[in-house]
Amino acid sequence: MKNEMFSNKDLKNLILPLFVEQFLLMFVGIADTFVVSFSGEADVSGVSLVTSFNTVLIFLFTALSSGGAVIISQYIGKQDKKEASRSASQLLLISILISIALSALILLFKDQLLHLLFGKIEPDVMHACESYLIITTFSLPALAVYDAGAALCRSIEKTNATMYISAVTNLLNIIGNCIGVFVFHLGAAGVAYPSLITRMLSAVAVTAYCFYPKLPVTYRLASLIRWDGSLQKKIMGIALPNGIENGIHQLVKVALSSMVALFGTYQIAANGVAQSIWSLASIMGLAMAPVYTTVIGQCMGARDIDAANDYFKKLNKITLVLSIIWNIFVFAITPLIIRYSAISAEAKSLVIWLVLINNIFNGLAYPFAGSLGNGLRAAGDVKFTMLTSISLTIAARLFFSALFGLVFGWGVIGVALGMSMDLVFRGIIFIHRYHSQKWTQFHLI
Repeated sequence: MKNEMFSNKDLKNLILPLFVEQFLLMFVGIADTFVVSFSGEADVSGVSLVTSFNTVLIFLFTALSSGGAVIISQYIGKQDKKEASRSASQLLLISILISIALSALILLFKDQLLHLLFGKIEPDVMHACESYLIITTFSLPALAVYDAGAALCRSIEKTNATMYISAVTNLLNIIGNCIGVFVFHLGAAGVAYPSLITRMLSAVAVTAYCFYPKLPVTYRLASLIRWDGSLQKKIMGIALPNGIENGIHQLVKVALSSMVALFGTYQIAANGVAQSIWSLASIMGLAMAPVYTTVIGQCMGARDIDAANDYFKKLNKITLVLSIIWNIFVFAITPLIIRYSAISAEAKSLVIWLVLINNIFNGLAYPFAGSLGNGLRAAGDVKFTMLTSISLTIAARLFFSALFGLVFGWGVIGVALGMSMDLVFRGIIFIHRYHSQKWTQFHLI
């Protein structure tokens, strides 16, 4: 490849920290649930229920930061660092405004929200929900600010910075969880306060770093305090479709959870354990997505279509190989993970089958259904990827899960296969879209 924009070392320096950061993010989530489990079933239930709601908000901020990262990366590729800095500053501004507005709405209508989401639950569970929701809601602006800073760091290939910040704050989070639950006996609040504190520390650290004047692209105070409608439109043009897509995905996920609840206790238990292992298996694909955003975004910003095609091919190969290796590894350690799990032997056997099905399709199809789709978005092909993903989430994921799971009577095995059909069809369509070269026709900046 002539005049490489990204050497193999550059790509390695992008991928490795992102993988570590995703692993730490998943690990601290498991630690939260594990530590609070010593506080009683009510606190575990409260944290689990509110976490499912908070996940929707996390995806919202991820969509917003992804929109900003695409625009920042394209300006960097265009060699327009001034506009890249203005875009980063505007991303921070809109992240602050949206997160504060959402936090205020949640706190104002928390009672109505909790009853709408969870209905009539036991008083002690509701108390845990309310406590955890209030505290974590105060941390949302810090989370949004961190995501905005992380988007800038990834766009300028400084993923080491966010990895180190994540490593330190996640360690502090786990220590804080232990203190909150075992020392102060705060229950659900004992794992909520450490999340609030460490998110604030992460936000301060990454923001301070992003103001560092020696970085190629930085936050600028003048751009931060002044609304730029033109840049905001460009950012939201990527963020809104991505946010809608993630929102539909979460709604279908809730529908599938309700479907699984019909299959009996041991299948529900097996599905719950399998999902935690699926989360581990998904790390590689999630880590590669921002790499596509940075690399393809910069190529398209420079209007170097040949380079974009070359890097698409290179990243597709890297993602596929790493994804297969990682999914094989996760499947190999699954028996060790479930050995001491408090579920029946029948459920443990079912977990093995569920992980096998997921990891085969996750390893072979997700690199194209997920990561390649991120590259198309970075090129500006946003509406097509959104419509494809939403359509298949409903027409394939939901339809085939109901067909295999309910109509054919295959239970959670059928749901796992139905979810995999979504990845297969989406991967095929995105591969065809890439080869059509229609993604080269978009101009975001």
